[in-house]
Amino acid sequence: MIARMSSLPIALAISVLASCATVAVAESLHSPRPGGIVILDLGPDDNALPSVEFRQRPVLVFADHGRLKAAVGLPLDTAVGANSVSVDGEIVEFDVGSHAYREQRLTVSNQSYVTPDQEQLDRIGRERKIIDAALSNFRDKSLDGITLSVPVDGPRSSSFGLRRFFNEQARSPHKGMDIAANAGTEIIAPREGVVSATGEYFFNGNTVIVDHGQGLVTMYCHLSQIAVREGDTVAVGNMLGAVGATGRVTGPHLHFGVYLNGTAVDPAILLID
Repeated sequence: MIARMSSLPIALAISVLASCATVAVAESLHSPRPGGIVILDLGPDDNALPSVEFRQRPVLVFADHGRLKAAVGLPLDTAVGANSVSVDGEIVEFDVGSHAYREQRLTVSNQSYVTPDQEQLDRIGRERKIIDAALSNFRDKSLDGITLSVPVDGPRSSSFGLRRFFNEQARSPHKGMDIAANAGTEIIAPREGVVSATGEYFFNGNTVIVDHGQGLVTMYCHLSQIAVREGDTVAVGNMLGAVGATGRVTGPHLHFGVYLNGTAVDPAILLID
Protein backbone atom coordinates (compact mmCIF):
# COMPACT_ATOMS: atom_id res chain seq x y z
CA MET A 1 0.00 0.00 0.00
CA ILE A 2 1.08 3.56 -0.51
CA ALA A 3 2.41 5.64 2.35
CA ARG A 4 0.20 8.70 2.80
CA MET A 5 1.45 11.59 4.93
CA SER A 6 -1.97 12.22 6.48
CA SER A 7 -2.19 8.77 8.05
CA LEU A 8 1.41 7.87 9.00
CA PRO A 9 4.27 9.64 10.78
CA ILE A 10 6.65 11.12 8.22
CA ALA A 11 9.63 8.90 9.07
CA LEU A 12 7.51 5.73 8.93
CA ALA A 13 5.79 6.83 5.73
CA ILE A 14 9.09 7.33 3.94
CA SER A 15 10.28 3.90 5.10
CA VAL A 16 7.12 2.18 3.85
CA LEU A 17 7.30 4.02 0.55
CA ALA A 18 10.91 3.02 -0.02
CA SER A 19 10.05 -0.65 0.48
CA CYS A 20 6.98 -0.45 -1.79
CA ALA A 21 8.75 1.37 -4.59
CA THR A 22 10.67 -1.64 -5.88
CA VAL A 23 8.05 -4.39 -5.45
CA ALA A 24 7.41 -6.15 -8.80
CA VAL A 25 9.18 -3.37 -10.70
CA ALA A 26 12.41 -3.84 -12.65
CA GLU A 27 15.21 -2.45 -10.53
CA SER A 28 16.57 -0.47 -13.46
CA LEU A 29 13.39 1.61 -13.72
CA HIS A 30 13.51 2.91 -10.14
CA SER A 31 16.27 5.51 -10.41
CA PRO A 32 15.68 8.26 -7.83
CA ARG A 33 18.21 10.82 -9.04
CA PRO A 34 17.97 14.08 -11.00
CA GLY A 35 17.13 13.04 -14.56
CA GLY A 36 15.87 9.67 -13.35
CA ILE A 37 12.52 8.09 -12.51
CA VAL A 38 10.88 7.32 -9.18
CA ILE A 39 8.51 4.34 -9.19
CA LEU A 40 5.84 4.50 -6.48
CA ASP A 41 3.49 1.65 -5.54
CA LEU A 42 -0.12 2.89 -5.43
CA GLY A 43 -1.82 -0.31 -4.32
CA PRO A 44 -3.86 -3.04 -6.07
CA ASP A 45 -4.98 -2.58 -9.66
CA ASP A 46 -8.70 -2.26 -9.01
CA ASN A 47 -9.39 -0.06 -12.07
CA ALA A 48 -9.66 3.06 -9.91
CA LEU A 49 -6.75 5.16 -11.14
CA PRO A 50 -5.63 7.72 -8.56
CA SER A 51 -4.74 11.27 -9.52
CA VAL A 52 -1.00 11.80 -9.09
CA GLU A 53 0.77 15.14 -9.55
CA PHE A 54 4.38 16.27 -9.33
CA ARG A 55 5.17 19.98 -9.52
CA GLN A 56 1.53 20.53 -10.51
CA ARG A 57 1.86 18.22 -13.54
CA PRO A 58 -0.02 14.93 -13.96
CA VAL A 59 2.06 11.79 -13.48
CA LEU A 60 1.88 8.54 -15.46
CA VAL A 61 0.21 5.57 -13.72
CA PHE A 62 0.59 2.06 -15.14
CA ALA A 63 -0.39 -1.50 -14.25
CA ASP A 64 2.35 -3.88 -13.15
CA HIS A 65 1.69 -7.45 -11.95
CA GLY A 66 -1.66 -6.59 -10.42
CA ARG A 67 -0.41 -3.36 -8.85
CA LEU A 68 -0.69 0.27 -9.92
CA LYS A 69 2.59 2.15 -10.17
CA ALA A 70 3.34 5.83 -10.67
CA ALA A 71 6.36 6.76 -12.80
CA VAL A 72 7.60 10.20 -11.77
CA GLY A 73 10.08 11.87 -14.10
CA LEU A 74 12.65 13.89 -12.14
CA PRO A 75 14.01 17.07 -13.77
CA LEU A 76 17.75 17.60 -13.82
CA ASP A 77 17.28 20.47 -11.35
CA THR A 78 15.50 18.28 -8.76
CA ALA A 79 16.83 18.97 -5.28
CA VAL A 80 18.64 16.11 -3.56
CA GLY A 81 16.80 14.85 -0.48
CA ALA A 82 13.10 14.82 0.35
CA ASN A 83 10.65 15.48 -2.51
CA SER A 84 6.95 14.76 -2.78
CA VAL A 85 4.00 14.03 -5.05
CA SER A 86 0.29 14.51 -4.50
CA VAL A 87 -1.84 11.34 -4.64
CA ASP A 88 -5.55 12.14 -4.65
CA GLY A 89 -4.72 15.31 -2.77
CA GLU A 90 -2.52 13.67 -0.13
CA ILE A 91 1.23 14.28 0.09
CA VAL A 92 3.60 11.35 -0.43
CA GLU A 93 7.32 11.89 0.11
CA PHE A 94 10.30 10.17 -1.47
CA ASP A 95 14.05 10.70 -1.40
CA VAL A 96 16.22 11.73 -4.33
CA GLY A 97 19.91 10.88 -4.36
CA SER A 98 22.78 12.84 -5.87
CA HIS A 99 24.25 12.10 -9.29
CA ALA A 100 27.25 13.69 -11.01
CA TYR A 101 27.02 14.33 -14.75
CA ARG A 102 30.09 14.94 -16.85
CA GLU A 103 30.93 17.88 -19.12
CA GLN A 104 31.05 17.81 -22.91
CA ARG A 105 32.90 20.30 -25.10
CA LEU A 106 32.03 20.50 -28.79
CA THR A 107 33.26 22.63 -31.67
CA VAL A 108 30.55 23.86 -34.04
CA SER A 109 31.70 25.41 -37.32
CA ASN A 110 28.45 27.30 -37.97
CA GLN A 111 28.66 30.15 -35.44
CA SER A 112 24.92 30.90 -35.77
CA TYR A 113 24.25 27.66 -33.85
CA VAL A 114 26.23 29.13 -30.94
CA THR A 115 25.13 32.79 -31.04
CA PRO A 116 21.98 33.07 -33.20
CA ASP A 117 21.01 36.48 -34.59
CA GLN A 118 17.66 38.11 -33.77
CA GLU A 119 15.81 36.58 -36.71
CA GLN A 120 17.04 33.15 -35.70
CA LEU A 121 16.14 33.80 -32.07
CA ASP A 122 12.59 34.68 -33.14
CA ARG A 123 12.40 31.42 -35.09
CA ILE A 124 13.77 29.45 -32.13
CA GLY A 125 11.12 31.02 -29.87
CA ARG A 126 8.30 30.04 -32.23
CA GLU A 127 9.59 26.50 -32.54
CA ARG A 128 10.11 26.16 -28.78
CA LYS A 129 6.39 26.70 -28.19
CA ILE A 130 5.49 23.90 -30.62
CA ILE A 131 8.08 21.51 -29.18
CA ASP A 132 7.25 22.24 -25.53
CA ALA A 133 3.52 21.73 -26.16
CA ALA A 134 4.18 18.32 -27.72
CA LEU A 135 6.62 17.22 -25.01
CA SER A 136 4.33 18.21 -22.13
CA ASN A 137 1.06 16.82 -23.54
CA PHE A 138 -0.87 14.39 -21.34
CA ARG A 139 -3.14 12.03 -23.29
CA ASP A 140 -5.35 9.64 -21.30
CA LYS A 141 -4.49 6.06 -22.18
CA SER A 142 -4.27 2.83 -20.18
CA LEU A 143 -0.70 1.56 -19.97
CA ASP A 144 0.62 -1.78 -18.77
CA GLY A 145 4.27 -0.74 -18.83
CA ILE A 146 6.63 2.03 -19.86
CA THR A 147 9.67 0.28 -21.37
CA LEU A 148 10.84 1.13 -24.88
CA SER A 149 12.46 -0.83 -27.68
CA VAL A 150 15.67 0.53 -29.21
CA PRO A 151 14.76 2.99 -32.01
CA VAL A 152 17.96 2.45 -34.03
CA ASP A 153 20.91 0.10 -33.74
CA GLY A 154 24.26 1.67 -32.96
CA PRO A 155 26.61 2.65 -30.14
CA ARG A 156 24.71 4.58 -27.46
CA SER A 157 26.38 7.43 -25.67
CA SER A 158 25.90 8.12 -21.99
CA SER A 159 25.48 11.79 -22.89
CA PHE A 160 22.23 12.48 -21.02
CA GLY A 161 22.73 15.22 -18.44
CA LEU A 162 26.08 16.35 -19.81
CA ARG A 163 26.78 20.01 -19.18
CA ARG A 164 27.59 21.17 -22.70
CA PHE A 165 29.97 23.79 -24.02
CA PHE A 166 29.73 24.80 -27.68
CA ASN A 167 32.87 26.62 -28.81
CA GLU A 168 33.66 27.05 -25.09
CA GLN A 169 30.30 28.75 -24.39
CA ALA A 170 28.17 27.08 -21.72
CA ARG A 171 24.73 25.83 -22.78
CA SER A 172 21.93 23.83 -21.15
CA PRO A 173 22.56 20.17 -20.22
CA HIS A 174 22.06 17.54 -22.87
CA LYS A 175 18.57 16.08 -22.48
CA GLY A 176 18.73 12.97 -24.60
CA MET A 177 20.81 10.01 -25.71
CA ASP A 178 22.95 10.14 -28.86
CA ILE A 179 22.95 6.92 -30.89
CA ALA A 180 25.60 6.70 -33.58
CA ALA A 181 24.48 5.35 -36.96
CA ASN A 182 25.12 5.95 -40.61
CA ALA A 183 23.06 8.58 -42.41
CA GLY A 184 19.93 6.99 -43.86
CA THR A 185 19.63 4.26 -41.22
CA GLU A 186 15.97 3.56 -40.46
CA ILE A 187 14.56 4.80 -37.15
CA ILE A 188 11.63 2.80 -35.75
CA ALA A 189 8.94 3.50 -33.18
CA PRO A 190 9.93 1.95 -29.81
CA ARG A 191 6.33 1.75 -28.62
CA GLU A 192 2.88 2.36 -30.06
CA GLY A 193 1.74 5.97 -30.06
CA VAL A 194 0.49 8.98 -31.96
CA VAL A 195 2.75 11.39 -33.83
CA SER A 196 2.15 14.71 -32.10
CA ALA A 197 4.58 16.94 -34.02
CA THR A 198 7.00 16.90 -36.92
CA GLY A 199 9.09 19.69 -38.35
CA GLU A 200 12.42 21.09 -39.41
CA TYR A 201 13.67 23.05 -36.41
CA PHE A 202 16.68 25.34 -35.99
CA PHE A 203 18.62 23.35 -33.39
CA ASN A 204 16.97 19.92 -33.71
CA GLY A 205 16.84 19.69 -37.49
CA ASN A 206 14.24 17.31 -38.89
CA THR A 207 12.30 16.10 -35.86
CA VAL A 208 9.53 13.65 -34.94
CA ILE A 209 7.73 13.62 -31.58
CA VAL A 210 5.57 10.64 -30.56
CA ASP A 211 2.97 10.66 -27.76
CA HIS A 212 2.71 7.22 -26.10
CA GLY A 213 0.09 8.25 -23.56
CA GLN A 214 -0.05 9.71 -20.04
CA GLY A 215 2.86 12.05 -20.61
CA LEU A 216 5.29 9.42 -21.93
CA VAL A 217 6.68 11.16 -25.02
CA THR A 218 9.69 10.37 -27.22
CA MET A 219 11.58 12.71 -29.54
CA TYR A 220 13.84 11.98 -32.53
CA CYS A 221 16.10 14.74 -33.87
CA HIS A 222 18.58 15.47 -36.71
CA LEU A 223 16.80 13.16 -39.16
CA SER A 224 17.71 13.08 -42.85
CA GLN A 225 14.06 12.38 -43.66
CA ILE A 226 10.71 12.16 -41.88
CA ALA A 227 8.49 9.19 -42.73
CA VAL A 228 5.35 10.10 -40.72
CA ARG A 229 2.90 12.96 -40.40
CA GLU A 230 1.34 14.66 -37.40
CA GLY A 231 -1.69 12.64 -36.25
CA ASP A 232 -0.41 9.30 -37.57
CA THR A 233 -0.83 6.29 -35.29
CA VAL A 234 2.33 4.17 -35.16
CA ALA A 235 2.93 0.64 -33.92
CA VAL A 236 6.16 -0.80 -32.53
CA GLY A 237 8.60 -1.17 -35.42
CA ASN A 238 6.98 1.34 -37.77
CA MET A 239 9.48 3.60 -39.54
CA LEU A 240 9.56 7.17 -38.19
CA GLY A 241 12.38 8.49 -40.35
CA ALA A 242 16.07 8.07 -41.04
CA VAL A 243 19.28 9.08 -39.29
CA GLY A 244 20.80 12.33 -40.52
CA ALA A 245 22.86 15.37 -39.61
CA THR A 246 20.36 18.23 -39.78
CA GLY A 247 20.29 21.07 -37.25
CA ARG A 248 23.10 21.65 -34.73
CA VAL A 249 25.24 18.53 -35.05
CA THR A 250 28.83 17.51 -35.61
CA GLY A 251 27.93 14.40 -37.63
CA PRO A 252 25.17 11.87 -38.39
CA HIS A 253 23.44 10.41 -35.34
CA LEU A 254 20.04 10.14 -33.66
CA HIS A 255 19.27 12.38 -30.70
CA PHE A 256 16.73 10.29 -28.78
CA GLY A 257 14.78 12.04 -26.03
CA VAL A 258 12.33 10.59 -23.50
CA TYR A 259 9.92 12.70 -21.44
CA LEU A 260 7.68 11.98 -18.45
CA ASN A 261 5.35 14.56 -16.89
CA GLY A 262 6.86 17.18 -19.18
CA THR A 263 10.49 16.64 -18.17
CA ALA A 264 13.40 14.91 -19.88
CA VAL A 265 14.60 11.66 -18.27
CA ASP A 266 17.54 9.43 -19.10
CA PRO A 267 16.40 7.20 -22.03
CA ALA A 268 18.77 4.43 -20.90
CA ILE A 269 16.45 3.72 -17.96
CA LEU A 270 13.57 2.60 -20.18
CA LEU A 271 15.35 0.94 -23.11
CA ILE A 272 15.16 -2.84 -23.51
CA ASP A 273 17.16 -4.80 -26.10
